Amino acid sequence: MKFHETKTSQGLQIIAELNPHAQSVAIGFFVRTGSRDETSEVSGVSHFLEHMAFKGNEKFSADDVNLTFDEIGAKYNASTSEEVTTFYAAILPEYMETAFEILSCLIQPSLRQEDFDMEKNVILEEIGMYEDQPTFVAYENLMKSHFSGHPLSRSILGSQKSIQELTCEQMQNYHRSHYQTGNITLAVAGRCEWEQLSDFIDKYCSRWPQGKIDRPVQEATPQGDLKIITKDGNLQQHVMQMAAAPSAQNPLRYAAEMLSVIVGDDHNSRMYWDLVDPGHCESAEIGFNEYDGSGTYMTYFSCQPERTSEIIARITAIYEDVNRNNVTEEELAQAKNKIASRVVLRSERPMGRLSSLGGNWVYRKEYRSVADDLETVQSLSLDEIHKLLEAYPLSQTTTTTVGPLTSLNGN
Repeated sequence: MKFHETKTSQGLQIIAELNPHAQSVAIGFFVRTGSRDETSEVSGVSHFLEHMAFKGNEKFSADDVNLTFDEIGAKYNASTSEEVTTFYAAILPEYMETAFEILSCLIQPSLRQEDFDMEKNVILEEIGMYEDQPTFVAYENLMKSHFSGHPLSRSILGSQKSIQELTCEQMQNYHRSHYQTGNITLAVAGRCEWEQLSDFIDKYCSRWPQGKIDRPVQEATPQGDLKIITKDGNLQQHVMQMAAAPSAQNPLRYAAEMLSVIVGDDHNSRMYWDLVDPGHCESAEIGFNEYDGSGTYMTYFSCQPERTSEIIARITAIYEDVNRNNVTEEELAQAKNKIASRVVLRSERPMGRLSSLGGNWVYRKEYRSVADDLETVQSLSLDEIHKLLEAYPLSQTTTTTVGPLTSLNGN
């Protein structure tokens, strides 16, 4: 296993963790752009662009892109978040150049008007589909409320109105300013020769537009809010809550991840044993999410509507106990084993290492090996959990609920 890192003269960042013993190779382009980088006029354009990338360019049609990936047996896809758009493929090493060329095509697509008009309908249908899902509705409204006035409040999908009004020219302008070499990190994991990778970069990426666009990363200061979205047809009440947590750059993020496993993992956590196992609710968990400059604890549970207030009170009690008394050594040791197992199991395939490589570099310009991650996990102490809870105590600052209730008083 060997790590390589360089930046081309055009400003494209390259990182690679190469393993001659691996049986596959994973390639990912991480573009530092997402919904937080948009304006209200182009809300949803980053996600729309992800779709448009697969329409191809002058050399490859949409059919060419998908058929070629299928012909070489690639596992490929793309994703858009609030902060990063990723295009990736995992393939057998002998097909690396083919996959690399197609991926490079996705980064610089043609963005033709006829493709735009057709794909707009797909995006509108997707928005409609998600609007029928209570958890999506809860999350969208929670982010909007919790990060009110902050760029992270912007929707990844956009709205029916923003997508309907978006023009192809606006998308082209957005792509031109955000898909520049200084905003892109190429990550590679698995069996590949560094010299071979350098040749592919020269061949397929050397003419990309140069430049970089800055992103304000001030920490959000949530004021708290309650939003009740009544849907009479729902049989369950879905509740999401958020509170401030460490950012992607804060060293306390390791303790926050550990704490979320102890308190709210989907199995064998405090919330599981206190709420799910006894049958008080169908599901209950808390997760830690890190962003540029900000972070969140996100609590979620679903239950019979009439038990909603009771579950909120039970979760409040759990959080107050943790804030006051910390967690136990036994809980910490168990969480360490859980996280260590997840790190190792994920790392056994190049595709599993790709997101870790790309994420660490995009957010922190940092390479962390599996050994580094395991050492950090094992070295975490109760003192660090205590420091975390002093700075970012567990709480329920912002609440959004979707279901039959018209209030949280059981009505």
